[in-house]
Amino acid sequence: MNASSDQLSTPKRLVVMDIDSTLIDEEVIDLLGDASGHGEQIASITERAMRGEIDFKAALRERVALLEGLPVSVFDDVIARTHYTNGALDLINECHRRGWTVGVVSGGFHEVADTLVNRAGIDHCLANNLVVKDGHLTGVIDGDTVTKESKLAALRDWAALDGVDMRDTVAIGDGANDIPMILAAGIGIAFCAKPVVREAAPHSITRRDLRLALPIIDAA
Repeated sequence: MNASSDQLSTPKRLVVMDIDSTLIDEEVIDLLGDASGHGEQIASITERAMRGEIDFKAALRERVALLEGLPVSVFDDVIARTHYTNGALDLINECHRRGWTVGVVSGGFHEVADTLVNRAGIDHCLANNLVVKDGHLTGVIDGDTVTKESKLAALRDWAALDGVDMRDTVAIGDGANDIPMILAAGIGIAFCAKPVVREAAPHSITRRDLRLALPIIDAA
């Protein structure tokens, strides 16, 4: 089936994914934590936040504070250590072949996310920015923190921008802060997710292969 007939037979869709542990295998904040010497402490906070045990916004600010003093060159090292999840690029390419748009939302950082987005040809991106002074991180987030509410707002805003009905949107994520967008999307998918996310989501993928989202979307 060629691309034009695909577009005639299926609605235009917007697919939105979380970045850390969904689009990529790693948690960027944990990689930064390794570089800062606070790896175990930061990873522990990340795990609790993703399980929904502590407030995500407060947890992120606590972790970012531990990054104070890192040189901005650390981002090149972190990007080199990231890997697109199995099937991620295939999913993105297939979405584009069908005329759909793709967005990513992240409690992580534009300093890493923008490279991942550009390499994969992703259409939309929401992430945090870090304050830098004299070539080093200050341990502070610049502006508002990306939260579960802003992830949901991005899904809705991009759908309106792209002319996609909310019932034709897809949201994929693994952490507790992805639950609102997963529930609001026409098709919500928990991807290798924490138990609280699997319990909330209408659909769940338990194998690390993002291509498995396509049969779920096509069956809707």
